[in-house]
Amino acid sequence: MAVYDVSGRRLGPGGLTRRGALGAAAGLAAAGLAGAAFAADKKKPTAASDKVNIAVIGAGGQGAANMTKLTGQNIVATADVDYDHVLHALVDKSGWIAPAKEPLKAAYDKATRYTDYRKMLDAQKDIDAVLIATPDHHHAVAARWAMERGHHVFVQKPLTYNITESRKLAALAAANPKMVTQMGNQGHSGDDGRRVVELIRGGVIGPVHEVHVWTNRPVWPQGVAKPAAVGAPGSLDWATWLGPANVDWGYNPDYAAFNWRGWTPFGSGALGDMGAHLIDFPFWSLEPGLPTKVETRHSRWAGNASLWDTKRPPVITSYPLASVTHYEFGHAKGGPLTMVWYDGGMLPPTPPGFPANMSMSGDGGVLFIGARGMLMHETYGEKPVLIGEGLDAAAAKIPQSLPRIEGGLQGHEMNWIRAIRGTEKISCPFAYATQLNETMNLGVVALQADQAIEYDGVAGRVTNVASANQYLSREYRKGWEL
Repeated sequence: MAVYDVSGRRLGPGGLTRRGALGAAAGLAAAGLAGAAFAADKKKPTAASDKVNIAVIGAGGQGAANMTKLTGQNIVATADVDYDHVLHALVDKSGWIAPAKEPLKAAYDKATRYTDYRKMLDAQKDIDAVLIATPDHHHAVAARWAMERGHHVFVQKPLTYNITESRKLAALAAANPKMVTQMGNQGHSGDDGRRVVELIRGGVIGPVHEVHVWTNRPVWPQGVAKPAAVGAPGSLDWATWLGPANVDWGYNPDYAAFNWRGWTPFGSGALGDMGAHLIDFPFWSLEPGLPTKVETRHSRWAGNASLWDTKRPPVITSYPLASVTHYEFGHAKGGPLTMVWYDGGMLPPTPPGFPANMSMSGDGGVLFIGARGMLMHETYGEKPVLIGEGLDAAAAKIPQSLPRIEGGLQGHEMNWIRAIRGTEKISCPFAYATQLNETMNLGVVALQADQAIEYDGVAGRVTNVASANQYLSREYRKGWEL
């Protein structure tokens, strides 16, 4: 039986904290065997006819949206810090529940409830797989706890809050190849997005050395000063919600349940929210590797222009309201590549040859600029259009080369289940997702550094601004260490 100290730390034999146990396994990690010391007894491959026993961490909001598609499995446990919020995701204020949500409500009612996922993962022995849909700052900690116990994992995007976390999950996944891992960027399973990759790789628009990516996010509080703390709802365990975030912030509704993305201790801003959906397709199709140089220009930090002045303690608050991030990929497969990210509702400049009667979607999109034309698509890879004479005819000759995922965009969750059963290849495993995620994370690092950074992707270090390396990782609250 697991024992916890007063701060919530799990104690092992002789009172050893979990962090101490991790330290004892450092030699395995250094040898490329990270996670081998902690993985639970490996489960036998699940037969195609078997149901998968699933636990969900973060059962309301996005978690409920994901789990609605998995009610054909056995939902054995839920972990959430506010079950009133979970209920509101299923039942409206009048008590009416949409028919599509009735199966999930019934499954949640039968599942064992926990507030702290650490305790769930220690106590619940019948779990096969864990879906994680928490705020960003919990993703890596929850995923590692699950993976150490041998569970398959589905983690919402962004995969992790920072680069060190991403690399640790990559090592765990590599050390446990039978573990099925998936990031929750559903566009990766969409038919349109896969066709985009085929067309770009097929050379329809010629060699591509320039890409523009944009989003309408943020649609939450950002670029504003930190609000005063107020009393938390009685149903909310605020201390557990804070979890790994090593800040002494009291509750405010501008943080939870949805608005956490714009606050630096909890979220990754617009890049973390939408980069996994939008940067995915240029990263996938062009195979650029990790960026070699990143620079972010942005609106002012809220309330304190010297937020990241290392000579004084920073006043941690929200991300700037808008930013433009320039990525250079010096080792891209097809030659040097430049990609520019725009958030805060800003759009790219109109390139030469862009039709006057065509517009860029204000919600978000990607524009590939090639030697023979352009390809533009909306968020999740949807509605791709070719811009240039004769390109549609050329595209018709490009064969399908990527497998299609059953259900497309809406089948991303069940793809994970089918991959666990061995009947379909996983769509977006950590082997790929961690590289995409690191690219997104580097934009946040450049934002924090407030100057251009040069990056050595092999070493995982910023080479020209030593102080920027502090943003590759973070400090954790005691009991929630990675």
